[in-house]
Amino acid sequence: MASKAGVQTVLGITVPKCEEKGLGKLIGTTDSADLIAGVRVAPLKVHPDDRGYFLELQRLGQGLAAEFPAETTQISAALNYPGAVKAFHYHLHQTDCWNPVKGLLQVALVDLRADSTTFGLRNTMYIGPLRPWQVLIPPGVAHGYKVIGGEEALLVYMTDRLYDPRDEGRIAYNDPSINYDWETQRK
Repeated sequence: MASKAGVQTVLGITVPKCEEKGLGKLIGTTDSADLIAGVRVAPLKVHPDDRGYFLELQRLGQGLAAEFPAETTQISAALNYPGAVKAFHYHLHQTDCWNPVKGLLQVALVDLRADSTTFGLRNTMYIGPLRPWQVLIPPGVAHGYKVIGGEEALLVYMTDRLYDPRDEGRIAYNDPSINYDWETQRK
């Protein structure tokens, strides 16, 4: 990890120096003007009835993941227990499309692309049953989440490439440069 002018470079990605500890821009709508460049958000289709609900996650060739090639698209799931924090990681080439299936997630995003108009911007969004959104995360945007509440959370996600560990970088959840505040805000 090299340091220059207040930023650190890891695998060609630049970790910004966020002076103020916090959540960054809180995203409350799918069309928020505060979204990191290239991040896209769309509501999931939920079909409730008296037996429960049906949740439609993806249709190949449609929606946020419409451009994902069928031959390299991978679908995975992560089950996490209450209070778990999984952050931060990023990809050099891979795009992720996250779909919360169960539980509430505090999603944290940080733009690591030095040439981006939103370099260094942090986004926070709360997604799950009360806000059933899917989130498209482009390469170069660090991402992670914390499970909020008392139940486990299940995240199903699609990637446009098969998993390749050489494409992935990691940054500690408590990295002082990102300075993200994972504590409950107690407002």
